[in-house]
Amino acid sequence: MDECATVASFVRYLGRCRGNPGLVVDRWPDKANRTAPEIDAVAGDFAIEHTSIDSVADQRERDASFLRVIGGLEPLIEEHVGCGFIVALEFDAIGKGMDWSRARASLKKWIEEEAPLLQDGIHTVSLPTSASTEVPIVMHIRKGPVPRSTGFLRFEPKDDSLSTRIRALVDRKAKKLSKYKGPSYTTVLLIENDDIALMNEGKMLEGIQEAYPEGCPPGVDEIWFADTSVPDNPRFYDFTTRIVEE
Repeated sequence: MDECATVASFVRYLGRCRGNPGLVVDRWPDKANRTAPEIDAVAGDFAIEHTSIDSVADQRERDASFLRVIGGLEPLIEEHVGCGFIVALEFDAIGKGMDWSRARASLKKWIEEEAPLLQDGIHTVSLPTSASTEVPIVMHIRKGPVPRSTGFLRFEPKDDSLSTRIRALVDRKAKKLSKYKGPSYTTVLLIENDDIALMNEGKMLEGIQEAYPEGCPPGVDEIWFADTSVPDNPRFYDFTTRIVEE
């Protein structure tokens, strides 16, 4: 979701939760003042700062590499294989420095010519890349009529950096909120993630708890999680008391 759309949706939800269904964003301080760090929104007596964090380190960059190779190829599986066909890759099987266009061409050719010939079952196939110095793309394949699903997926990478990255990010955001903290405003930090595969409410809560075992950081009254993995149905979770109690 667009940042402003996420914040506006959150404000409507917050208003319903707090008995004020007419709550809307009154001001966008960061848009009005580009000369100094400012928070994102003021809605009634709520001062709101929005941020987003990747499920794993450098995820957006790593996802971009993956999509450069496999993006748009799923319909080819339906066309040429015509049955359940899942291709699973290690998270960084397609990485930085690889000749993505040639890797994509090799994968496309393999789907068209080799995938239909595989017998039903589990297979491991190495797809050579464009240069001998590059590591082949290892594909873990499940082929068969049941379950009837097709496409690409990646195994979850080993990454224990979430709490450290949350702490570094939130410390910066808390400074912007701190000047609003007081009797006039309730300061709210909204942390967004749109990853349907690698993130969930429990994992985000655990990361925040590890980052802030003492409770909300100075300057922040409330911490919320925005799950926007389904853009048309964002979900918001109040972690404020759970950070301390659980």
